[in-house]
Amino acid sequence: MELADVADDLTEVLLTEVQIHDKIAELARRVEHDYAGERLLLVGVLKGAVMVMADVARELKIHVDMDWMAVSSYGMSTESSGVVRILKDLDSDLTGRHVLIVEDIIDSGLTLSWLRANLASRGPASLEILALLRKPDAVKVAVDVKYIGFDIPNAFVVGYGLDFAEKYRNLRGVAVLAPHVYE
Repeated sequence: MELADVADDLTEVLLTEVQIHDKIAELARRVEHDYAGERLLLVGVLKGAVMVMADVARELKIHVDMDWMAVSSYGMSTESSGVVRILKDLDSDLTGRHVLIVEDIIDSGLTLSWLRANLASRGPASLEILALLRKPDAVKVAVDVKYIGFDIPNAFVVGYGLDFAEKYRNLRGVAVLAPHVYE
């Protein structure tokens, strides 16, 4: 779905499809360099990271394994509650593996901090994070993120996997959702 298809629901386009794909290609080159000769496991965080995970995996020119984890701290709200629930755990054993968590967005950092600690306790050889978006002004817990695509304003954004009430995930870019939609 194009951003123009729901223009009345948006206040500002932050990133186009082209900008996103160019950044993912740049991040993929760094990942390839850093993991040359290693067997890398990409861990996508459902549902938001589906688009990022698919595009990063397709852009990489190295073999990777993929697994998915679903956690929730939002529900139907526009802000993280900070209480994390595992909805779907990994199928892979992380012991001795090089793991790259692939995330759509870092908002408060609460969920990602919890997830990083949880996965680190499973004995990976290395554990890093790739996030397409980060809201520096929203961070409540600092999380070490090796690969960051874009810093964005502290606004409620949708598109490219990010949703509101399960809508807007399939937008090809990222935009600020108009308050009249969620208030």
